[in-house]
Amino acid sequence: MAGVAALLAENPAVLSTLTAVGAAYLVWLGVMTVCKPATVEASADAPVRSARAQLLTGAGISGLNPKALLLFLALLPQFTDRSGDLSLPRQIGVLGLTHIFNCAVVYMPVALLARVVLRTGPGSPVGSLARPESR
Repeated sequence: MAGVAALLAENPAVLSTLTAVGAAYLVWLGVMTVCKPATVEASADAPVRSARAQLLTGAGISGLNPKALLLFLALLPQFTDRSGDLSLPRQIGVLGLTHIFNCAVVYMPVALLARVVLRTGPGSPVGSLARPESR
């Protein structure tokens, strides 16, 4: 990713084209979401997955997310300095790792709070154990 971003930093026209393509892709995703919304059904037969399996699944989905890749390609090159001490790929790498760290700092508490809220909801097995019905 750092190499591709460094190449894009050398050619602003390609970066502009990629930005426009990324914006069109996001608009298409939004239109498809409105036209064909996903439905979620709860299943009692759903297999229980370990925390490690859930973490690996989330990391894989996030790592393969084309929107995130387009974000790195479209935004990071404009924050590089060709005359800096670090090479362009290293600058992109530092910027990317900084973004990942910031996301972890913000989204980890959000995920932990969502976990607490979802476990105490009325349809949750944990929530129904915590609040026995009065007769």
